[in-house]
Amino acid sequence: MSLLDPKERSARGVAARAELTATRPDTSKPYTVLQSSWRDFVYAEVWTRQGLDLRSRFLVALATAACAQDREMTRHYARGALARRELTIGELREAALHLAVYAGWSYGTVLDRAATEAVGDLKLEDPGYQPLRTAPWDPAQRLADGAAGFLKVMKFGGPPPKTAYFEAGINNFVFGEMWCRPGLDQRGRRWVTLVGVGNSSSSTPIRSHVWSAMASGDATTEEMFEFVLQYAIHAGWPRGSVMQGAVMEMAPKVAKGLPYDG
Repeated sequence: MSLLDPKERSARGVAARAELTATRPDTSKPYTVLQSSWRDFVYAEVWTRQGLDLRSRFLVALATAACAQDREMTRHYARGALARRELTIGELREAALHLAVYAGWSYGTVLDRAATEAVGDLKLEDPGYQPLRTAPWDPAQRLADGAAGFLKVMKFGGPPPKTAYFEAGINNFVFGEMWCRPGLDQRGRRWVTLVGVGNSSSSTPIRSHVWSAMASGDATTEEMFEFVLQYAIHAGWPRGSVMQGAVMEMAPKVAKGLPYDG
């Protein structure tokens, strides 16, 4: 068995950090062991792993850093994603809106502001956004569209609109307007959703969205395992453990074609 070289790992971490955050390589010696762990573990070993595409890793990292209210890292990731053309400005804006729903508008604002700062760092032109609605709508049709959207995304039927949360929140906005927006593809929205529900530490949304991500074909079991590791960097190992348990519980059910059972 060949030995692995610590110096090579550090060099890989320096290069990965510079590339992923669109900054100059920092070859100075870290002052603390925590700083060295960013270089030697987070960048050198997690970000460079196979099994999950870089675009997905950026979405996961952006959402989890925003949920940790780490404004500096969120800005770095946004700049890196734009510089590498893994994400567009419009996709970052949509990710911020999506995160607002699943983690709260305050966390979505962290990501939205980071996108604005990254656009300024790179001296890019912000193309603006597509409005939520541009024409009048029929309330009954909006509810019907929301119910259909829930079924399409979640792969099981949604709750009846008997409360303000279910009607105005889930049916009308989340699935009636947000999930169907064209600015970010469904797979991308899955990663942001998983981060948001993971941040909530709530069993039902975690389990249901983990099941739906795999049952829809938007993510494989192997990709979900990689997601958990990337997610745990900013969310922490305890939340990562909860997410890992949900993946391990739901993966066999999806493989067997079993429906989500609550």
